[in-house]
Amino acid sequence: MSGKIARLEEARVAVQQSLDAARSRAERNRLGQYATPGALAREMLRYAIGLFAPHEPLRFLDPALGTGSFYAALRTVAPRGRVTSALGFEVDPDYGGAARVLWGGEGLVLRVADFTRARPAGRCNLIVCNPPYVRHHHVGAEDKRRLRLASERASGMRLSGLAGLYCHFMGLAHPWLAPRGIAGWLIPSEFMDVDYGQAVKRYLMTRVTLLHVHRFDPEDVQFADALVSSAILWFRNAPRPDDHHVRFTFGGSLLAPRMAREMPACALRLEEHWTRFPRGTVRARGAVPALSSFFRIQRGIATGDNRFFVLPEGKAVELGLPAEVLTPILPGPRHLPDDEVKALDDGTPEIARRLFVLDVALAEEEIRERHPGLAAYLAQGRARGVHARYLCSHRAPWYRQERRPAPPIVCTYLGRVAGIRDRPFRFILNGSRATVSNVYLAMYPTGRLAGALARDPSAVRQVWSILCSLAPDELRGEGRVYGGGLHKLEPRELARVRVPELAEWLSKARTMPLGGRAIGEP
Repeated sequence: MSGKIARLEEARVAVQQSLDAARSRAERNRLGQYATPGALAREMLRYAIGLFAPHEPLRFLDPALGTGSFYAALRTVAPRGRVTSALGFEVDPDYGGAARVLWGGEGLVLRVADFTRARPAGRCNLIVCNPPYVRHHHVGAEDKRRLRLASERASGMRLSGLAGLYCHFMGLAHPWLAPRGIAGWLIPSEFMDVDYGQAVKRYLMTRVTLLHVHRFDPEDVQFADALVSSAILWFRNAPRPDDHHVRFTFGGSLLAPRMAREMPACALRLEEHWTRFPRGTVRARGAVPALSSFFRIQRGIATGDNRFFVLPEGKAVELGLPAEVLTPILPGPRHLPDDEVKALDDGTPEIARRLFVLDVALAEEEIRERHPGLAAYLAQGRARGVHARYLCSHRAPWYRQERRPAPPIVCTYLGRVAGIRDRPFRFILNGSRATVSNVYLAMYPTGRLAGALARDPSAVRQVWSILCSLAPDELRGEGRVYGGGLHKLEPRELARVRVPELAEWLSKARTMPLGGRAIGEP
């Protein structure tokens, strides 16, 4: 780094810190403003330069420049004479104005404007960008329609309304990239797992040649003020060769990853969860039954207001609430140290923290006549506005809960890797009549498995044991991960987990007809 560029970079970091400090964390979250650390920017540009032929001229573009972290890195790793043009966009005038002062005399053309509204002018051969991480709910309906149409026209990427702004930046940058040009994107890794990310992956598999996907360890958060798991994509604007392999790396740094694997591009098109790589291999779908063949899987109850509807046993007694409107419900996973819940004689859980969910089907007039204590408590809820909350206002009556019979097996919905078990998710055997909240996934046996358990209810313990023995990578590979190492499994994702051991166990059971009634179903 030359002395002048080093001084400018030092000044840039100071300006960045000052501008960030002047805004609240909530405001920067809404605007998706998370600056790229200088060391990471330099590493990315060193990598990018290595993808070009020696001395090949560079025409640079950063569609979300900020204060110019990537341009500073470019000037550090490439001689100025090799950079024949450099263009940056920054929508925020405070950051854009600072960048203009810093880099205006150093060969950078800066437009303080919204890149998503710009028309392609010329073709650059190097795009490096950390686009705004603006979640879809911070994008207005009119802007969503405009962005979806513009992204499809520019790249063929048909994004859903759930896509974050960073996906549209990728799509809209496509016509700016020259044939055989290189693009590097520092983006959240969630696109690799979520449904809206399928459009991004189709683009990477069909419109360009994906070269390298590096995923940072989720516990190594790249942005101190954003709990997001990050990835770097590198691709070339060229047709993909038939025998092309994509390099997947994980952990460590871009230039010195902890794990690496070359994956055949043709097989990646069949994979829904790319965060399985490089740890996992491409799987043949349909060869082994998944959990969906044996269970109906649902999120637990979303009450609309747990503080009102979920009561400790003592408070329910104190309020004089009738037993028939109280259903036992399991507490959160941190209050269940054991993976088996046993029952008392009345079927309630034999645990220290005994909770009940209020679930009433009676009309208010009947409640006032028969249960004055319950009527008084519901009146308190109405006075607090519980009845007007989103979920409650869409129920009739507002105090009635979703139908969730006690599931014999539940799986935790969120978790972190902890301890030697290395298991973010737990399967819990529920021997009680307790239902579960939406921090759990309720698993109701169906089909042949339901039939087998109806003939021998004690066999549920064997099924639970099989689920507990599933390799952690099988579960993590179907779920998604966030910054800080938080893992999540949605019902459809858990349903895709393959269970050859369960299929083998069931095949050894006595022959049974299909279509057995699911445990817990009416």
